[in-house]
Amino acid sequence: MTYNDILRRFRYAVDLNDEALMAVFSDAGVAVDRDQLKALLAREEDEGYEECSETMMKHFLVGLVRYTRGVPPDGAPPLFTPHERLTNNLILKALRIALEMHEQDMLHLFDLAGFPLSRSELSAVFRKKGHKNYKPCGDQMLRNFLKGLTAHNRS
Repeated sequence: MTYNDILRRFRYAVDLNDEALMAVFSDAGVAVDRDQLKALLAREEDEGYEECSETMMKHFLVGLVRYTRGVPPDGAPPLFTPHERLTNNLILKALRIALEMHEQDMLHLFDLAGFPLSRSELSAVFRKKGHKNYKPCGDQMLRNFLKGLTAHNRS
């Protein structure tokens, strides 16, 4: 999945309007105007399409956590380190934090999407890379999480 696709699907799933989305970016310290937002939300084949970079997606996720939960207290670990590669595991973790979801909530969303997971499969996705039970989060898993989130919020 591209970052543009994740941004577009998440926006639809939680019904964020342009102002709210710009506020999310603003909470991360990034100024995004309506034209740039429109370009980020456009599909690849659309005129005016702008590819969402890894850095921009990191800003979105940090801003989303701040938008929904407030500014973290001093001394709280950062969501990402500056040079850390953004993976689907980190994206799913950031969405989980921003939406204040517990394990059961996430399992329910995966069930809604027709993608049932066990508790151990889900916890493996949130393990640190290098842990013996770590499992990479594939595009299909992230796509189904967003599909379940959409079904939950829009039904």
